[in-house]
Amino acid sequence: SENRTHCIPSSSSEFPEGFFTPQERKDGGIVIYFIIILYMFLAVSIVCDDYFLPSLEIISECLGLSQDVAGATFMAAGSSAPELVTAFLGVFVTKGDIGISTILGSAVYNLLGISAACGLFSSVVSRLSCWPLFRDCLAYTISVAAVLAMISDNRIYWYESASLLLIYGCYILVLCFDIKINQYLFTKFSPCCTCFTKAVEENAEQQPLVGWKEESGPLIRQQSRTDSGIFQDELEYSQLSTSLHGLDEISEDHPSVFTMPEADMKRILWVLSLPVITLLYLTIPDCRRQFWRNWFMVTFLISAAWISAMTYVLVWMITIAGETLGIPESVMGLTLLAAGTSVPDTVASVLVARKGNGDMAMSNIVGSNVFDMLCLGIPWFIKTAFINTSGPIEVNSSGLTYTAISLVCSVVFIFLAVHLNGWKIDRKLGAICLVLYLVFTLLSILYELGIIGNNPTRVCGN
Repeated sequence: SENRTHCIPSSSSEFPEGFFTPQERKDGGIVIYFIIILYMFLAVSIVCDDYFLPSLEIISECLGLSQDVAGATFMAAGSSAPELVTAFLGVFVTKGDIGISTILGSAVYNLLGISAACGLFSSVVSRLSCWPLFRDCLAYTISVAAVLAMISDNRIYWYESASLLLIYGCYILVLCFDIKINQYLFTKFSPCCTCFTKAVEENAEQQPLVGWKEESGPLIRQQSRTDSGIFQDELEYSQLSTSLHGLDEISEDHPSVFTMPEADMKRILWVLSLPVITLLYLTIPDCRRQFWRNWFMVTFLISAAWISAMTYVLVWMITIAGETLGIPESVMGLTLLAAGTSVPDTVASVLVARKGNGDMAMSNIVGSNVFDMLCLGIPWFIKTAFINTSGPIEVNSSGLTYTAISLVCSVVFIFLAVHLNGWKIDRKLGAICLVLYLVFTLLSILYELGIIGNNPTRVCGN
């Protein structure tokens, strides 16, 4: 502490030992780890595309949720399940700061990295609405400010963690009255805010969501479910209707997951992923089929659990591979581990963006970060209020100032970039987000290594 050098635990200390010894990994065993990493990427994409997103669509239909609200709530909660598990491990198992470092460390990636992926990997230009993005960015900024204020003194008290839960509760309350709030803001600010006017002009041609009243008229921002279902595929599932009335028309002859694709490359991937497809088929009810349609909540919960398990294995393999290659801990935490823990968010957001559902993709990106703040509040509150009531939780808040600046700047940039880009997600926005993410990552690595600033870190024991 005298020379302001902070000791951080090795990332590999949070996971079991690998299959091989360090020497065996260097002699070629690391290839096995890379194969597992690629396979876990494939597995996460399968569970998201075949089970998680379809269950989310049916939940949205049954509850009458708009695309952005569904993305900010159920989709964000399901795809952020790994962060919740990590936070509980950090508080109750490892007794370290793994939850804080993982969640805050990957926050910039969630905003800039996933936005870049949605823009670059989507051939469809997705239109965005002004209010959902402003609402989620504001909620996230408030959440970040609350977390940073709490850990500034290195202590977490029960009333501080309870305030995080209260903030998230207020956020959910705003989502419950989203249409009325949107209507009020429209009447107040439409004369001076062009984005509201553009949203009205663009959505006047779109059908209202099933279950929404016609008098809401121009306030409806989302596309109709009939032509923008998030689990329709252009070839395989084009016959499916995802509107509420269309759910009753889903045929029991829905294509089986064991149906071999026509394209050669898809056939190769299908054969390679057959073990995962079989395992998921045996453990998760496919709510796209008529027989399991009413089991959509079970599908949602089990698929979220599988996403958490696969992400854990993915991050475990990435950690050991990075350690074997001699990548510094600070670089690993800000790049590979940040991306690894956010794989479900990335896959889910890119999939819905490719269907043209821009509001759902962006609300999932920002809403996941809001949910991540809640992921810190829940285990903190349980421990301080019910388990260890004698005193606060001790945390390490080194690097707080830079983290705060990075998070706030990334939120502001996303909002301004989308506004200047004409409220759409395209390749240009994706390229800009990618460049800025690389700049943020480079500055973060230089800061963590002590090259800039006065807060160098080292791995404990080194």
